[in-house]
Amino acid sequence: MHADVIIIGAGPTGLCLAIALAQAGLKSIVLERLALTAIAQPAFDGREIALTHESRHLLHQWGIWDRIHPNDVSDLRHAQVLDGPASSGMTIHAELGQKKQLGWLVPNHVLRQAAYDSMAQQDRVQLITDALIERTQVHANYAEVGLSNGQTLRAPLLVAADSRFSETRRAMGIQAHVRDFGKSMMVFRVKHSQPHHHIAWEWFGYGQTRALLPLNDQSASVVLTLNPSSMQQLLALPAEEFDTNISERYEFRLGAMQRISERFVYPLVGVYATQFHAHRFALIGDAAVGMHPVTAHGFNLGVGSVAGLAQHVIAAYRAGQDLADPKRLAAYTRQHHQRCLPLFAATNLVVSLYTNDLPPVRAVRQAILKAANSLTPFKRFIATRLTG
Repeated sequence: MHADVIIIGAGPTGLCLAIALAQAGLKSIVLERLALTAIAQPAFDGREIALTHESRHLLHQWGIWDRIHPNDVSDLRHAQVLDGPASSGMTIHAELGQKKQLGWLVPNHVLRQAAYDSMAQQDRVQLITDALIERTQVHANYAEVGLSNGQTLRAPLLVAADSRFSETRRAMGIQAHVRDFGKSMMVFRVKHSQPHHHIAWEWFGYGQTRALLPLNDQSASVVLTLNPSSMQQLLALPAEEFDTNISERYEFRLGAMQRISERFVYPLVGVYATQFHAHRFALIGDAAVGMHPVTAHGFNLGVGSVAGLAQHVIAAYRAGQDLADPKRLAAYTRQHHQRCLPLFAATNLVVSLYTNDLPPVRAVRQAILKAANSLTPFKRFIATRLTG
């Protein structure tokens, strides 16, 4: 079976790439190890995706945004970074970026559903689920994937979009810098008695990191990072004690909190591939860069990788060139490194500094936030990066 591009991974970034290429006339085969129901009817997984203005524009361009019901979209109007107990911290207002809001929040499963529904309308995309890959190879003129059912697929270009733990990346011999932060992240939704005013919080405490993502109907997504043993102790609490514990952790800033969804716990691991392409092969999404969620920028970088790679592949297609032209793939890698590396390095630096609870470091943490909050140009820079 032949196509223009083979994409491994039917998460949102893989499906976005297939859609972008299909709109330009290219045929893609998308391979996914999960069953069709997991892709066509994704379940709630606790995660809320923060989208920048640029990402929303691209999702609209690919026919995904209009498939998301307005009730599932929450405004992210302002952001506040706090340190320690009852700290004023740094506040970033959307007006600094000359917009009414910094971005939007959409549940991950809703985004996945919209991406699938859009992809399903594309005649030039073939999705193969329950796909067990036995081999991936690249040859002089084509890439090849062998499935466990004996089927062989070929295309000029192979793309990995199979998560930060990408087996395809490893099979193709591309190394990645992996940082295990040694923490667990729990996400779930709560109702609260005080309004959040659509302000997102990132709150660095001592022994924990708390985040709050404002949702509609006076509800929010709680994101709590703890060491694994503390996380297990928290999970073992009865329901009422759990709610009280969470309310206390947030110092009752939104009043009493009550959990209204299932809880999900994920390991915190950051990944950065040493290169984003090889001969007839490219990485996108988390397979290229898997961010720590503290900046809430992971999916936005993934959307950027889709737009960047699609731009070069479509340009080659329209020029009648090889879709895996080495110069174009190298240009994609260079551009995506320029986009990701500064943010990835800065994110890891912030995490290292603001999870170090030694008393001298605490003073430095608070001094940096105080200084940053007084630097309007710095905050304007952040706001304009989010709003475009």
